[in-house]
Amino acid sequence: MAKKNDVRATVKMRSTAGTGYTYMTTKNRRNTPDRLVARKYDPTLRSVVEFREER
Repeated sequence: MAKKNDVRATVKMRSTAGTGYTYMTTKNRRNTPDRLVARKYDPTLRSVVEFREER
């Protein structure tokens, strides 16, 4: 039986606004080998900004 975390990796998404706010999420390494980019809410700025995957 395969391990639960074989394909899916936990990644940290950091705000590009420089506030230091982060989200933790998982991604499938086989389907998305590139770094993730998502527009999410940053509560320190109280607005939606771009978050990028940090390694």
